[in-house]
Amino acid sequence: MQDLGLSHLWSQGDFVMRVTAIILLIMSLLSWIVILTKAWDLFRLKKMAHGAEKRFWHSDDFDHALETLGASDANPFRTLAIAGKDAAQHHRASQPQLHDVMDISDWLTRSLKSSIDEAVARMQSGLAVLASVGSTAPFVGLFGTVWGIYHALIGIGASGVPTIDKVAGPVGEALIMTAFGLAVAIPAVLGYNALTRGNKAVISKLNRFAHDLHAYFVTGARIRPATARTDDSAVRLAAARQ
Repeated sequence: MQDLGLSHLWSQGDFVMRVTAIILLIMSLLSWIVILTKAWDLFRLKKMAHGAEKRFWHSDDFDHALETLGASDANPFRTLAIAGKDAAQHHRASQPQLHDVMDISDWLTRSLKSSIDEAVARMQSGLAVLASVGSTAPFVGLFGTVWGIYHALIGIGASGVPTIDKVAGPVGEALIMTAFGLAVAIPAVLGYNALTRGNKAVISKLNRFAHDLHAYFVTGARIRPATARTDDSAVRLAAARQ
């Protein structure tokens, strides 16, 4: 029993067992690379999104507002604002050709949606790897276990000594592959859920920012929250009463 363990499993395992173990190792490395990389990207996106709308809409003009979003093209808020500006300028420059085909509202909606779709695609890139690893790693480990138990039972039957100590060691050793599969799948699933939840928060802010940009380029002013409109109405009402 002292000879049993990971090293014994590797040394006594056949080609299929070793390939299965290598596949699980590669899947684990890929999932952790994706988790760490996307977690860092999500941290940077949340840092960019923090206060971005407030700084943008409290600027004196549009050019100064763009400066508050930084100079990095990786900032989806900056990319969205530039896409809206370019779409509005293009529509004004092409007004004789586009006037009867598409109004500025529809044109801006398509342009802003395209920019958001590109940002979402970048944020979600790599998550398919985590989903695939989380769904397949347990079965890969189970396959290794079944294969190991099969060969362990053949060896025990060939030895002609089917005692419990001869059975428990090899069979328990083969079960390690199932544990490996779970150890690979669980972090992948948890990482996928956490990253998806974080991406949804950023996407929600992008959609809200795009909505305000659409209103700004169409009407010349962003849509203010209902509370702000209520406060302004109360101020005007109080002034009228005085």
